[in-house]
Amino acid sequence: MAEPSDLAYDVFSRQCPSRGTLEHVTGRWGALTLGALYDSTFRFNELRRRVDGVSEKMLSQTLQALERDGLVHRDARPTNPPHVEYRLTPLGREVAERLLALIHFVESRQDEVLAARERHDAARGGR
Repeated sequence: MAEPSDLAYDVFSRQCPSRGTLEHVTGRWGALTLGALYDSTFRFNELRRRVDGVSEKMLSQTLQALERDGLVHRDARPTNPPHVEYRLTPLGREVAERLLALIHFVESRQDEVLAARERHDAARGGR
């Protein structure tokens, strides 16, 4: 792993532009959208169904941010009605691979997390 002084950007610095990208990638909807797009290209409503619970507005904002960051490609075909598909760019695919490793790890350890929550809540008189 590179030392922080070896990197051109430092996410721990307030002015670092990588903070915004990190927020887009690790926010709930960004992470889920990138993960969903890893296996397939989706039209907007297909993606919205896949990312259960996201509103149209939030998905639209998320896709715009990820597209701006170069992680998602929007392919709009001039048909009637318009045909728009979203897919990962090569950079987005790399990011999604890392996110999916974390997602799968969290899913695989969820029993431990739930048990820890129960212990925590019981020790504090319930929630």
